[in-house]
Amino acid sequence: MDSLTPVERSERMSRVRHKNTKPEMVVRRLVHGMGYRFRLHAKDLPGSPDLVFRSRRSVIFVHGCFWHRHSGCRLARLPKSRTTFWSQKLEENQQRDRRNQEELRELGWSVLVVWECELRDLEGVGRKLKGFLNNETGKQHDEIG
Repeated sequence: MDSLTPVERSERMSRVRHKNTKPEMVVRRLVHGMGYRFRLHAKDLPGSPDLVFRSRRSVIFVHGCFWHRHSGCRLARLPKSRTTFWSQKLEENQQRDRRNQEELRELGWSVLVVWECELRDLEGVGRKLKGFLNNETGKQHDEIG
C-alpha cells in the first residue's frame, strides 16, 4: 500500500533527476580539476553516458546506488512497500545498464562506473578516475605508435 496518492507519487517521482545529480556534479568537478575535458550525456552513445572522453574513447557513468542496485551497498535496499513493482523496475534498470555497457565495449569504448557511495572517499575516487583515464591514454598511444 502506497502512503501517497497517485498524483502525489507522480509529483514526487517527477522530481527525481536523471542527469546533473549531486554525485555526478562531484565527479565532474574532480575530473575537471585534474585537467581532463569531456562532453556530457552523449545521446549518440548507448545509455547516454554522464561523461564522454571522445579522444580517449572512454565514458564514465555515475550511478546512484538505489536506482542501479549497487550490489552489497546499504543504499541499494528495496523499499518496504510495493516490493514487486520495485524489484521488477530496479532489475530492469540493471539489465539496461549491462546492455548499454556491453554495447559500448563492442563499439570500442572503455567504460567506468562510479557509484554514489564511493564518493564518501574522494581521494579514492580521484585515484580511480585518474587511473582509468591515464590507462586509456597509454592504450591510445600504443595503438597509434
